[in-house]
Amino acid sequence: MERRTLGRTGISVSELTLGTMMLGAWGNTDHGDAVAMVHAALDAGVNTIDTADMYSDGESEAVVGKALKGRRDDVVLATKFHNPMGPDANQRGNSRRWIMRAVEDSLRRLDTDRIDLYQVHRPDPETDIDETLSALSDLVRQGKVRAIGTSAFPAEEIVEAQWAASAGGHIRFRSEQPPYSILARGIERDVLPTAQRHGMGVLTWSPLSAGWLSGKYGGGSGADPATAHRSAFLSGMYDLSVPGNRAKLEAVDELHQVAAEAGLSLPHLATAFVRSHPAVSSVIIGPRTREQLDDLLRGSDVRLDDDVLDRIDAIVPPGTDVVRDPVFYSPPHLTELGLRRR
Repeated sequence: MERRTLGRTGISVSELTLGTMMLGAWGNTDHGDAVAMVHAALDAGVNTIDTADMYSDGESEAVVGKALKGRRDDVVLATKFHNPMGPDANQRGNSRRWIMRAVEDSLRRLDTDRIDLYQVHRPDPETDIDETLSALSDLVRQGKVRAIGTSAFPAEEIVEAQWAASAGGHIRFRSEQPPYSILARGIERDVLPTAQRHGMGVLTWSPLSAGWLSGKYGGGSGADPATAHRSAFLSGMYDLSVPGNRAKLEAVDELHQVAAEAGLSLPHLATAFVRSHPAVSSVIIGPRTREQLDDLLRGSDVRLDDDVLDRIDAIVPPGTDVVRDPVFYSPPHLTELGLRRR
């Protein structure tokens, strides 16, 4: 598998990163099988593993820790903090108080003495970015963290963080982890160019657009996305009474045709599309089963020619989202009624 450099960090990462959100209670509950999946990815040339403390309430990190015994030095290990890890309001967020505890908890679960890339899972409007950067800089200087990054940060907050690091003498964010797929191209407008200007690496997630590009829906398959997912949290993303979701299904039907004429499966087309952007360092894949992992790995060498990319652009124009999904970050002033009406 080919490698790329994570921005200007000098860290070499595989073009595919193994995301482990589905290893644990949220997906594959068989730890032996989950460990075997991690080993299979490493044996195939994947050298970057991404997890987060919140995935299955820490279980994903524990699985990764088991899988990396004896192989830790060969892996670029990334995890994230920010989301709630308990009922107390101080067991979450981007404060120094929480960061200093969260990192120790992650190190313990991962059974390691350092994290290669420690990422802020989401912005925290309640915490000054200077506070967050100060704490993370201390972790880098202590050797517990090698590099720091963000996830789902809007372009303006990426710029603010870069300015704050320079003004405060802090270690700066070296990577961003945004959602990116054929159906969600909004980051091409601002986030990706901003990351490039600041020499940041980009690790993208959801290349299959939460399953829409998995090949199970559209293309005459007969599968109905509206009934295929039972999660109450995600149900609105597949409700075909929502106009945006109907637009997604129409786009998926057209993309099936593009993939078929290119001699590719839809998942291979989708992941190759994301890898083709020059700002992208690595694409996070998040399989639940060994079968899903093996299929995605088989597509790791697919390259799309200009004709195929042009056809994709005609279906979903550059810099646009077919519909913005609720799992993406939206600032409180857009989502909280009281703040919108002040």
